[in-house]
Amino acid sequence: MKLLTTQQAAEFLGLSPNTVNQWRYLKRGPRFRKIGKNVRYAEADLLEFLEKQTRTGTSHQGFQSY
Repeated sequence: MKLLTTQQAAEFLGLSPNTVNQWRYLKRGPRFRKIGKNVRYAEADLLEFLEKQTRTGTSHQGFQSY
């Protein structure tokens, strides 16, 4: 299992490290692991997170266009 730092995970996702840190604090980003004081992201978890972000449109759920 390849583990990435927050910086590496942010680069992998194309985001800033601050965004990844904020998502972790808000419990809305990819899963992570704590190893002592260190935060690490498994590459497989990042791929799973990206897969769950796939959408087929930009409209809001429940919005109906007539």
